[in-house]
Amino acid sequence: QVQLVESGGGLVQAGGSLRLSCAASGRTFSSYLMGWFRQAPGKEREFVAGIWSGGSAYYTDSVKGRFTISRDNAKNTVYLQMNSLKPEDTAVYYCAARLGPRASRVEYEYAYWGQGTQVTVSS
Repeated sequence: QVQLVESGGGLVQAGGSLRLSCAASGRTFSSYLMGWFRQAPGKEREFVAGIWSGGSAYYTDSVKGRFTISRDNAKNTVYLQMNSLKPEDTAVYYCAARLGPRASRVEYEYAYWGQGTQVTVSS
């Protein structure tokens, strides 16, 4: 089992940057495919980015070129560097983990979730 704790959210002006972190418990962190999702007020939770153990990553189109997902398996931590933030990026951001080699953008395929961290981008 994996427990996930996000941090790094906050209030930032449009065009600014934030880095989210997600610390995972357990000895098998490197076995998990990690993902970031977000949920804006009144909207469904949506996929943002995912990363395999080896570091290969994939993104939703709206964040490509602005967000970078990375992981440090020695520290059991996954990151989301967010640059050029826009007001529409405002949401609660969740870290998630799943076993299995196949990439996934679907939240029900992720078995473990953090509690979320709020990101607010002002215009």
